Amino acid sequence: MFSNLVVCSALAALAAVLGVNGQSVIVPGAPWKDTSGNPIQAHGAGILKVGSTFYWFGEDKSHNSALFKAVSCYSSTDLVNWSRHNDALSPISGTMISTSDVVERPKGRFDRIRQPFQSLNIQLPHDPVLFNSKNSEYVMWFHSDSSNYGAAMVGLATATTPCGPYTYKGSWKPLGADSRDEGLFQDDDGTAYLLYASDNNQNFKISQLDTNYYNVTSVVSQLNGATLEAPGIVKRDGVYWLIASHTSGWDPNPNKAFHATSLSGPWSSQADIAPESVRTYYSQNAYDLPLGSNAIYMGDRWRSNILGSSQYIWYPLDFSSGMPQIVPADVWSVNLAAGTYSVATGTAYEAESGQMAGSSRLLSGSGFSGGQAVGYLASAGNGGSVTITVQGRGTAQWVSLYIANGDSTWRNTTISVNGGSSIVLDQPSTGGGNVVLSIPVQLNLRSGSNAITFSAGQSNYAADLDKIIVY
Repeated sequence: MFSNLVVCSALAALAAVLGVNGQSVIVPGAPWKDTSGNPIQAHGAGILKVGSTFYWFGEDKSHNSALFKAVSCYSSTDLVNWSRHNDALSPISGTMISTSDVVERPKGRFDRIRQPFQSLNIQLPHDPVLFNSKNSEYVMWFHSDSSNYGAAMVGLATATTPCGPYTYKGSWKPLGADSRDEGLFQDDDGTAYLLYASDNNQNFKISQLDTNYYNVTSVVSQLNGATLEAPGIVKRDGVYWLIASHTSGWDPNPNKAFHATSLSGPWSSQADIAPESVRTYYSQNAYDLPLGSNAIYMGDRWRSNILGSSQYIWYPLDFSSGMPQIVPADVWSVNLAAGTYSVATGTAYEAESGQMAGSSRLLSGSGFSGGQAVGYLASAGNGGSVTITVQGRGTAQWVSLYIANGDSTWRNTTISVNGGSSIVLDQPSTGGGNVVLSIPVQLNLRSGSNAITFSAGQSNYAADLDKIIVY
């Protein structure tokens, strides 16, 4: 049990009032809309805090392409409700940030106004924009590349306000070497460092920036043969924690943590931040935001064929065991003033206790809750389905489906409540037939008893269903 894990009945009561509508809670993997009702497009995220306002920078992938469309900028005071502003960085033809090029992972650092973190012995992590007080400007670093990822450069842009727009300054190879996935970290003394995958992704480097934050001056640490990308650093109690994924393209892998008492190393051997089998809950690290004595893991669940539909996987990152560990909360909230997080409680319903129909059948496996799940859901002919009766509150509620999909590709399932029209929910590969992940969906449930039917009338196979949890 995590000592800082606060599972409070008060959150459940609050959810009952607010309808758990996604505007008061964080629901990893759910479609996330801004205050105008549009899907948030800020992949490869970085968070900047100026005063009491957070700014979320990221890649706009609404065109479903890896090529550059914009670095977006959103603002929020609660990390949940985000408003979109003008694009922070836009394409310029004839440069390395044209629409035929790649711009990824805009990074920098936190603003020096640190509440509620300033009284804690924890250093702020890599961030989207460095503020240079000497020049009174914000400095953005990003991965700058050609369409075939052959250029392997960093890019630089500056602005006088957090959202810009930023003026592009140029792209280059730091110290003449490759730089692909990158992040930045600023230490207690104000010195900033570039964290980057280098040498054709074989080596991982940490290089110091000059005092203007315009260039790197020297490599201070190199992890040879590490094949790391998507990096971030959190410092707490005098220890630097490097969190990064390995390289597997758009596919997920088990992200790792390394620690050292100096940025120059030596660095520890890698350690898992989540069970290896779940591949970081099908996500890749983008940003690690301090929250009290813990942090928030902010990752992307990439969909390479429709990048704009990639969802955000934000989880508490708990340090109470001495090692950072993801808390796989289906529904949770943050208390910024206290620097704490709360995990919602729900009611679980086992799929095998539901009413099975057609070709559906019971499956056994050690990874399933209670050792059983329902499989063979939907197929041509005598399609399989399962109906689970749940209790509702007469409002929209989050429901998490715990599924197993051993395919390398995504599946989907249909969902119908009380005989109403079906909706379709996409289901990612879980990495193995007995590996279970939770996928959220918001359903309108009436007060009292509700019958939720899964996979009826579809011709393709859905993922195996272990259980559902209603929040």
